[in-house]
Amino acid sequence: MLTTRFCEMFGVEHPVVQGGMQWVGRAELVAAVAEAGALGFLTALTQPRPEALVREIERCREMTDKPFGVNLTILPSIDPPPYDEYRRAIVESGVRVVETAGFNPEEHLPEFHAHGVQVLHKCTSVRHAVKAERIGVDAVSIDGFECAGHPGEDDVPGLVLIPAVTSRLSVPVIASGGFTDGRGLVAALALGAEGVSMGTRFLCTVEAPVHRRVKERIVAAGELDTELIFRPLRNTARVASNTVSRKVVGLLDAGGDFADVRELVAGARGRRVFEEGDLDAGIWSTGLAQGLIEDIPTVREVVRRTVAQADALIAGRLAGARVRR
Repeated sequence: MLTTRFCEMFGVEHPVVQGGMQWVGRAELVAAVAEAGALGFLTALTQPRPEALVREIERCREMTDKPFGVNLTILPSIDPPPYDEYRRAIVESGVRVVETAGFNPEEHLPEFHAHGVQVLHKCTSVRHAVKAERIGVDAVSIDGFECAGHPGEDDVPGLVLIPAVTSRLSVPVIASGGFTDGRGLVAALALGAEGVSMGTRFLCTVEAPVHRRVKERIVAAGELDTELIFRPLRNTARVASNTVSRKVVGLLDAGGDFADVRELVAGARGRRVFEEGDLDAGIWSTGLAQGLIEDIPTVREVVRRTVAQADALIAGRLAGARVRR
C-alpha cells in the first residue's frame, strides 16, 4: 500500500487531502473523506460563528472516528471574522490538524502547537513556503497555477512550483492544483511531494453538499472553462466561467475597481449557486482539473481509484520502463 511520511505524521491511510472549500467543507463530505482513509478539512468560515463550528465538528465526529481537520483561512477585511474565537473553538473541540491559508498564520501557531495541533499551511510561491517552514508550520500545501480559488500572482504551474518548493523544504509538502487521480499522485511524488490535495475532484462527488447541477457542469466543462478574476487588483482568483465571472473580468479590464464588481462577487450569491443550482447566480470556484473529471462518484471511490491507479503505475508502467543506451 502506498504510504508517505505525511501519512505517518497525520495519522491517515492514504496521501490524499481534501482541502478546505468555502460552503463545501461540511461534515458529510469531510466524514466521507476520513472514512475513505484520506484527510479532510471542515471549512471554519463556512460556519457563521465559532459556536456553529463547534457543532459542525461534533456532527462530523458522529459520522466518523477517524482523523479530520479544520481549515482556517485568514483574509484581509475591514471587519474581519473573530479568528481568535475560531482558533479557540478548534482547540477546545480537540481537533488535531488545521489547514491555514491566506495571510501569515504565525500569530496562531503558539496556541495550536501548545495544544498538540499540527498545522498544514497553504502557499502559492516558493518564498511563502520557505517562510512558512521558518515560522514553524508542520507541513506545507503548495498550490500551482492550475488550482481553483487563489493561485497567487506568480502564475507558476505545479510542474515547476512543486519541485522548486520540495527542494528547499524539510517538512512534508502536499501538492495542490490540477490533481484528480492516481496519475497526478504519482507525478506529485516524483516531483518531491508526499501527497496531493484535491478540491474540484471532491467537489464533484456524491457526498459534496452542493446542487447536482454544479457537479454536472464540472463533468461537462473542459480545462478552458474557467476565468481569472481580480487580476488587475492583484488578487487573482480562478472561478467557473459563467455570465457573472465574464462580466467581472470585463469590468475590471476596462479600468473598473472593486466597488464596480462588489455586488457581483458577493459570497451570498456564490452560495446560491451551490444551494440552488443556479449556475449564473454568482461566482464559484473550480480548477483546471475539471477538464479531467468525467463522473460523479462517491468519495470512497475517488480515493480508492486514486490509490489503486497510483499503485498500478508504480508497479507496472514505471517499473517496466528502461533507459535505452
